[in-house]
Amino acid sequence: MAGRLMPVRAEHDRTVLAGLLGADPVLHAYQLGDLDDFFWPYTSWFRRGDQVALLYHGADPPTLLAFAAPARLGDAAALLGELAPVLPARLYAHLSPGLESALEPAFDVDGAGAHHKMALTDPARLSRVAGAGEPLGVADLPQLRALYAAAYPGNWFDPRMLETGQYLGVREGGELVAVAGVHVWSPAYRVAALGNVTTHPRVRGRGLGTAVVAALCRRLRAHVTHVTLNVRADNTPALRLYERLGFTRVADYGEYALTARR
Repeated sequence: MAGRLMPVRAEHDRTVLAGLLGADPVLHAYQLGDLDDFFWPYTSWFRRGDQVALLYHGADPPTLLAFAAPARLGDAAALLGELAPVLPARLYAHLSPGLESALEPAFDVDGAGAHHKMALTDPARLSRVAGAGEPLGVADLPQLRALYAAAYPGNWFDPRMLETGQYLGVREGGELVAVAGVHVWSPAYRVAALGNVTTHPRVRGRGLGTAVVAALCRRLRAHVTHVTLNVRADNTPALRLYERLGFTRVADYGEYALTARR
């Protein structure tokens, strides 16, 4: 109970944050990954008792992440309500369902759609799929950008993630036609989150996306304990692909655009 009475404060101790977030590493995989040196300089952390919120500055606009188990939504809402006055005037947010209401007194909240968090819970299914894909690096950035422009316009892609070595691609005739990568990659905190997965429209339906995701998951599991991902709730083809590879839905969340009220 004492933790619930604490005011919001900035938290700068990664060990403390890892302990709090590590209580549910699947729900908090993105935040755990952002404790890594690769992302840490772009982060601001806030806590109220055992509830944690992350403001990630590596995107424009900044992105707020706050998740809580259903039984703790009230505590997380109290954190966000107290945090609202110091947040940027314009930001994006990933929030457990219902937490957006804690920000509505201070912000206009525009919902960008319901999403699911998924985790690889049955990795044995990966063995049923023939993997495919070669590692991509910085030299592949022009081809990768061209593929995203054709197949996944508007996706969020941080080119620095190519430095992780955890992007795999499939080529046909020298052209990159399928890719699977990561938004989070942290062997130190034993978490990874798939991201920037797409297949060129010209070759969809041939299983290339499934093959490259399977190959990447096998590669990731050699270094981390938890392989996770975020996916739109209405993206039925992607949901079926991930379920076929052994992922299950573990939590829901919403994505929102926030603009401070005048």
